[in-house]
Amino acid sequence: MPSYCEQKDGLLTRLKKIEGQVQGLQRMLREDKYCVDVLIQIAAVRAALDRVGVILFENHTRDCLIKALEEGRQEEMVDELVEVLRKFLK
Repeated sequence: MPSYCEQKDGLLTRLKKIEGQVQGLQRMLREDKYCVDVLIQIAAVRAALDRVGVILFENHTRDCLIKALEEGRQEEMVDELVEVLRKFLK
C-alpha cells in the first residue's frame, strides 16, 4: 500500500486544481493574454506541482524509509531517495 494513502483525497483535490490551472493557461494563450500574466500563472502551476511532490516525498520518506531501515536496507533506500531527489529538483 502506498505511503500517501491517507492523503490521497487531498492530493487528488490538489491535482484537479492544477488541472484547472493548466486549462486556464491554455485559455490564456488562446485569448492572447499578456506574456507576464501567463508566466506568473505558469509559476503558480509549477509551485502547486512542487507542493504535491513534496507531500509525496515526505510520505515516502516517513513510511518507506523507516521500513527499509527496519529491514536493514539503508543503503538501497538512501540511493533511491538521492536519485528521486535529483529527478525532482531538475
